[in-house]
Amino acid sequence: MNSSKKGGLIVLFILGMSIFGYSQYASASQIGVSITQSELLNEDEKGANYNIELQFENPSLLILTSGTTEFFVIADDQMVGKGQLEPFTIQPLDSSYVKGTFHTYSNDRESKSVKITGVTKYDIFFTSIEIPFVYYPTEEQAREFIHQE
Repeated sequence: MNSSKKGGLIVLFILGMSIFGYSQYASASQIGVSITQSELLNEDEKGANYNIELQFENPSLLILTSGTTEFFVIADDQMVGKGQLEPFTIQPLDSSYVKGTFHTYSNDRESKSVKITGVTKYDIFFTSIEIPFVYYPTEEQAREFIHQE
């Protein structure tokens, strides 16, 4: 095989891997998040502490390994709490249940719009990527999740 054919194959291989890598990054950016469990630990005039479990769904063909993830609870466009999730790994096309804790700073029971948002850093092969996530619980989940009435 002459050198021009070898060079062409190398360029084609690099191009193919780049397209595959980008498509998997795009898939990983679509990770699904949902609340599977929350439990009120204690509450006082300063706020409340909770245990939480979230389910992350990996739509990509990559094994995603995450370190500790910090997340924020936002109600009516104001941060009302923050928390931390344990390190976790999600297999390709699979889901993983992740435990964590969070603290709310407010006892406001009239919040209309609640979301959970954060950025998870995943280690993939020789690099890492940061993927933001946003989850909007239903009204019932938000009541149970934040207010525990």
